[in-house]
Amino acid sequence: MVEISMQGKVCLITGATSGIGKATALGLARAGANVVLVARNAEQGETIQTEIRNQSGNEAIELLIADLSSQVAIRQLAHDFLAHHQTLHVLINNAGVMRGQRSTTVDGIETMLAVNYLAPFLLTNLLLAVIKASTPARIINVASVPANVKINFADLQATRKYSGFGQYQHTKLALVLFTYELARCLQGTGVTVNCLHPGTVNTNILRNPPPLIGLAAKIPLASLIFISPERGAETSLYLATSPEVEQVTGKYFIKKKEARSAKESYDEQVAQRLWRVSEEMTQLSHQDVAPNP
Repeated sequence: MVEISMQGKVCLITGATSGIGKATALGLARAGANVVLVARNAEQGETIQTEIRNQSGNEAIELLIADLSSQVAIRQLAHDFLAHHQTLHVLINNAGVMRGQRSTTVDGIETMLAVNYLAPFLLTNLLLAVIKASTPARIINVASVPANVKINFADLQATRKYSGFGQYQHTKLALVLFTYELARCLQGTGVTVNCLHPGTVNTNILRNPPPLIGLAAKIPLASLIFISPERGAETSLYLATSPEVEQVTGKYFIKKKEARSAKESYDEQVAQRLWRVSEEMTQLSHQDVAPNP
């Protein structure tokens, strides 16, 4: 449970209706924050909204609906948020998917690349002006365990060779690279950007997992492998609330401690190239990220 008061703070969290996201949202609500939940399904979102209100005693729990696999929906999400809020103190890019079989989104983009990486990239940039106007502010990206993978610019969408777990790691590496590059860009602005590995959590992300991971989640000893969503949310809540990390930026955390991420994640040239490719894939323009008039 978060003991630090978040009264008066506006926090937006994606993937907020289950697993780590739901546990993180509840923790922020109990700390007194104005929590904006982002859900894909309206009915499920309303159920969780009510549940969090009841469990936290905090009525300032809002709900926005968006399918983060759609860039049109992400842009609408940003528009809907900005229509009602002039501040955003904490943005937690928590939503993620894992797919055993390759699939594509309405935009024709491989699903994990679209949701795990391009969605946070686009949403963060669309909200960046209001985040910068809300300093001190924090951006938190939920990544994964460090892996010895590299960004394959020749096959970002895994059309030539597809491995569910491999592509998952690939997209999470991209998210870490984005975290570090954005932190460099925002140095000195009062906005911190960090990422984390929440631990191996048995959540809804495993609904369509690669075979071996899905099997591991079902074995009798799975409780020894997978942790609870509440434990998985601890590092997200720490990065969102703790005074200890108020000035810390461009770092990767495991169990509330700074750690080393994948070797490739520290390559600034790769990060800058990935940023340019991401701008093209999301059709992000300077007008999208310009300060509000």
